[in-house]
This record gives sequence, C-alpha cells and structure tokens, in this order.
Amino acid sequence: MKTMTCRQLGGACDLEFQAETFDEMAALSQQHGMEMLRNNDPAHLAAMREMQARMKDPDEMAAWFEARKAEFESLPHRP
Repeated sequence: MKTMTCRQLGGACDLEFQAETFDEMAALSQQHGMEMLRNNDPAHLAAMREMQARMKDPDEMAAWFEARKAEFESLPHRP
C-alpha cells in the first residue's frame, strides 16, 4: 500500500489516499475531485482549472502524468 496526498496528485489539500497501484491512486484522486467539484470548493476548483490548462498541451500533460507516476513508484510500500 502506498500513500499520496491530493496535493501531490495535482489537487489542493493534504487528504491522503492509499492504493496498491497508480491507477487506483488516480481513481481515488478523481473521486475526491468530483466530490470537491460538487461542493464548489474554491481551492480545488482552482486546481482543476490548472489541470484543464495543462491538458490543452498533450506533451505537457503526458510529462506531468509520468512525473506523478514515477513519484508513486518511488514511494515505500507499507503494509
């Protein structure tokens, strides 16, 4: 099990997610993001706008995604 925060995954808070794989981690982050969107959380909405801007450039988005995945892979595995 590995742990990352919302902020590490491009979000706006320090809520921790735990997952076995990066895909699971990304899904947890997306679920949280959708909840924050429904709550109209200003900090998360700003982070989402930044992500949308990043997504306009496929190369930038791919580099950002690979950096997050590499960070996940470098984390220690905890029971």
